[in-house]
Amino acid sequence: MRSTLERPSERVCSAFGSDAGAITLLPDSETWHAGDVVFKRVTDRSQALWTARALDFADDPGLRIAKPVRSRDGRWIVGDWSAWRYLPGTTEHRCEESVLAAVRLHRATADLPRPDFLSSRDDRDAIADRIAWEELDRPLPEEKGGRWFEILAPSRRPIKLPHQVAHGELLAGLLFDGDAAPGVVDFVAYYRPGEWGAAIAAVDSLIWGGATGALLERWAHLPEWPQLLLRAILFRLASHALDPRSTNAALDGLRAAAREVSAIL
Repeated sequence: MRSTLERPSERVCSAFGSDAGAITLLPDSETWHAGDVVFKRVTDRSQALWTARALDFADDPGLRIAKPVRSRDGRWIVGDWSAWRYLPGTTEHRCEESVLAAVRLHRATADLPRPDFLSSRDDRDAIADRIAWEELDRPLPEEKGGRWFEILAPSRRPIKLPHQVAHGELLAGLLFDGDAAPGVVDFVAYYRPGEWGAAIAAVDSLIWGGATGALLERWAHLPEWPQLLLRAILFRLASHALDPRSTNAALDGLRAAAREVSAIL
């Protein structure tokens, strides 16, 4: 298997109208930057093509959405690389803006059909998602988050909201650049209520962004909010428990978030 740090070839850069001699690796990433184009390695063509179509479709005046770049002959993938318009910015802990960005994104993508590749996904997060939504039953190690999962899981109740594509990793891929609108540079797709994407952003803000329970209360007007937050924290707990490389330090943040979610159930 070739390294994900392999740079796009001169042929790939030329296909997307970029100069291979000017290409550089973006800091703390595995993507390459040349002018106003960013190159991403494609490991799953179905997901890459769906993401390109989804972000090409999505539009909201309160978001900067990275658009896919077609090659000179109209393709979105050339030589296992995709190309995207470069968005300036960095990841920052703007928790309130992140939840709002999730709400905006999911309203903008509400009409997208369910991606075909979701049925065949069997990675750790896909399994954790099914466990959280009671579509799969699997024991979780108590010492790695399974105990908190057991405590919270009985509080699940049916959620009567329509399903749509929902971003399960928005916080990690949201860019901020001064007063500019938040920038969306990817779409990790699930098929759940759109408000679940906002719940994921809120829970992740508790775990990694330094947010407090007050953030959850400020978005309590969203439909089925407590139950969606519950699914979000169960999803993260299950993923952590299934990860052989997970650490106790990461579990501390999950426990703190679990306590905040349990307080509003």
